[in-house]
Amino acid sequence: MSLKFEFTEEIIHRNKEAVKFSLKGKSPKQRVKLLILRDLMNLNWEIKFGKKKIEVFPPQVYDKETIKQAMSIKREEIINANRQWIDKNIEFARKNLASGYDVMRSEIDPTIEVCETQKQMDLFRIFRYYWSSPYSEYVGRRIKLLIRDAALPNKPIIGIAALGSPIIHIPDRDEFIGWDRKTRTKNLIYTMDAYVIGSLPPYNYLLGGKLISLLLASNEIRKIYQDKYKGKVTIIDKRVANSLVGIFTTSLYGKSSQYNRLKYKGNLLYHHIGYTEGYGTLHLSKETIQEMVNLLKSKNMNVNNSFGGGPSWVMRVISAAGKLVGFDSDFLLKHSFKRSIYFVPLAKNYREFLNDKIKRPKYYNYTKKELVKYWKERWYENRKRNPDVITNVLEFNPDDFTI
Repeated sequence: MSLKFEFTEEIIHRNKEAVKFSLKGKSPKQRVKLLILRDLMNLNWEIKFGKKKIEVFPPQVYDKETIKQAMSIKREEIINANRQWIDKNIEFARKNLASGYDVMRSEIDPTIEVCETQKQMDLFRIFRYYWSSPYSEYVGRRIKLLIRDAALPNKPIIGIAALGSPIIHIPDRDEFIGWDRKTRTKNLIYTMDAYVIGSLPPYNYLLGGKLISLLLASNEIRKIYQDKYKGKVTIIDKRVANSLVGIFTTSLYGKSSQYNRLKYKGNLLYHHIGYTEGYGTLHLSKETIQEMVNLLKSKNMNVNNSFGGGPSWVMRVISAAGKLVGFDSDFLLKHSFKRSIYFVPLAKNYREFLNDKIKRPKYYNYTKKELVKYWKERWYENRKRNPDVITNVLEFNPDDFTI
């Protein structure tokens, strides 16, 4: 299948080296079409030219470098849009990072801090911009976490993590759990999506990302969740909704070295359970989405949100723009990037609990203390003896931290 665009005039110029076009003087409809073509060409979609008609074909799979390039473009757009806020808060971020020399002397004692104050939220936000993937916000339930090193006087940030409400329907995930629609609707509330997991310099050189991945399986995370939703009950059958029995997360670049084969006491902590369908908007630039919004406004169509208001809103914009312009918006949305899905079971009988076979989860009971000890023995001690790692850590100065 393909995506087809019709033009009223010849507006794309070709030669052996490149395809060129200008947005200057073009109608809102033509601008939307041309920007979509530009985005898809950046993703190596195949293009066939006809008379006043262009047809584009998606690749069988996106290679890692193509995805990285697309993410880099979208990340830069978001950072540029927030540049003033970032520059205003960058010094605040630097004061919450450790020098390499301090980290090499640190015993590393992670403490998990829930973001509640505005300062905590701002610190999470600015460090989230550091990631290679573009910043996006979850709707619904959210728990944002700062992981600090209590072994150092200023308790610098090791990394950040965030849990959010799971996406309603993911076929591979639902098949893995054994959910039908009714059971999923009842029990999805007992799971969360980890939409941010990672460490910051200089802890990232010491595989701090694995440390934070391990911490998400801890009793402490379950307690944080329990306290956050204490007293909440499900609408359908009045079950207590503050029990967390599993966490899902995804990797944009295929199977992740941070999660793969991550075990503790012989138990696999991160199970690779499949892939998302690739339905989404990450392959379209902010400029393209904004041009779609402009088109809808020019037709006096209601646009009841602002850019960045969430994926569901962006999908509605694309769908409405598609009807105006005459392209298959559903086909376009279906060809974003597939993600690898991982599941972190917190209870031994998670599947039975999530399928209403039993009433009480039987938790693994992993403490933060023992998980940190395991991380140090399994990874940290070796990394501290690696000359290249030592150099990278020692060279890091918080004053040099930029976004």
